[in-house]
Amino acid sequence: MKTVNPKSYELQVKSTTENLSLIRDFIQNNALKRGVPQHIIDKIILAVDEASTNIIKHAYHSKPDGDIIIQLEFSFDKCRIILIDFGDGFNPSVIPQPDMPEYFEKRKVGGLGLHLIRTLMDYVEYHTDKGGYNQLTIAKKIKNSAA
Repeated sequence: MKTVNPKSYELQVKSTTENLSLIRDFIQNNALKRGVPQHIIDKIILAVDEASTNIIKHAYHSKPDGDIIIQLEFSFDKCRIILIDFGDGFNPSVIPQPDMPEYFEKRKVGGLGLHLIRTLMDYVEYHTDKGGYNQLTIAKKIKNSAA
């Protein structure tokens, strides 16, 4: 087995939905460079897109002047993404797992972002730092022969 140092990439954008495509391209391009299979890239992109949208909508209340920092790290067996914002924090433990049959029966819209992130990723951790920022760390196991 080949041991490699993680490769790291960072992107900083403002909290606008127009920047979601930049974030998706950032993930896609760097994951492809590292040889990550497309089906895994798609899951990572969807999870990061949901997390970024939640930051824009809930942490920054759709105000376009907030900063979002995305750090992307690759090792031989996983991709780790850290999303940092300086908006309002929240406690993810108070958000219940959705009752999916009820959700569909009542034809609800939205509210599945955290559930989707937890379902798509192998590791999810969130914390609010007393220094004034929020950090979401997510990771996905990958089979990466190019690393």
